[in-house]
Amino acid sequence: MIMSIRDILSFMINYNDHHNPIRASTRWQNMNFDQLKTFLWVAKLGGLRRAANEMNLSQPAISARISALEEELGVALFERQKTGVVLTKEGLLLRTHAEKIESYLEQIKDELTPNEEIKGVIRIGVAETIAQSWLSDFLTALRNRYPKLIVELSVDITISLRDQLLSRHLDLAFLMGPLAEGNVENITLPTFELAWFCSINEEHAEPSQSPIISFSRLSRPYHDLTSELMHRYGSVGQIFPSTSLSTSFEMVASGIGIGALPTQLAQRFINDKRIKPFDPGWMPKDLLFTASYLNDPRSEIVHKAACLAEEVANQYTKKE
Repeated sequence: MIMSIRDILSFMINYNDHHNPIRASTRWQNMNFDQLKTFLWVAKLGGLRRAANEMNLSQPAISARISALEEELGVALFERQKTGVVLTKEGLLLRTHAEKIESYLEQIKDELTPNEEIKGVIRIGVAETIAQSWLSDFLTALRNRYPKLIVELSVDITISLRDQLLSRHLDLAFLMGPLAEGNVENITLPTFELAWFCSINEEHAEPSQSPIISFSRLSRPYHDLTSELMHRYGSVGQIFPSTSLSTSFEMVASGIGIGALPTQLAQRFINDKRIKPFDPGWMPKDLLFTASYLNDPRSEIVHKAACLAEEVANQYTKKE
């Protein structure tokens, strides 16, 4: 039998008067999950205004829920500071139990709700390399599996995707990973091989002498490239960083410079006889990608979407 919220609270929050500062009494019989969810968002984000923005509620509504929860429990859950709020000792204890309740309810929904009935919004951030490769296949597969799920999509560089994920503005990010934060889970995706390309009309392409078209200045491949150039030639020469892969290929095809770019995305330009690969004796490092998401607590639908992305990406790699 499926338990009600009150039954779950009774089961999960096993306080006792001797050990716990939050007393087991009839005071919390009116506690509801909306209050606990609000409490968790305030605790995670460290402020009422940030929680209000995340939950699409007014700040007074958030404050009222927290006040009602504190009144029912008879304890202060937060200490107000100039920069926001921090959990009290009692708040830390409640957070532990509230996260268990949230996780338990997530499991109930995941196990009992058919895929075709799952509703909600999933916010996905994508690096452009993936956006131009297997993203459309993934979105089609996701739509087929969860037809009522709404996808909010943004394409950006990895450093921005990381910041948006950690600030909880994204639920799932396909980026150059893995991310090292303890509250992030990373599913490894297939790598993208980088190779050197030049204009079809170029006769003497050489990394030490030609302008190089590369990834964003803030990206890992840009720093890997500059490090390798310095090691091999004693200088980095002239590099044109770009946040747009399609623009980078166009620049190479136009003869503006040579490029260290993904081989999987170069085939169209090669087939059109606009660019060609060349081998200067060394190749840049492959691009490592992960499907990354937060695990505090883990959303089952986000986890399943990440696993689906891994499946689709592997199928794409095999076709290529």
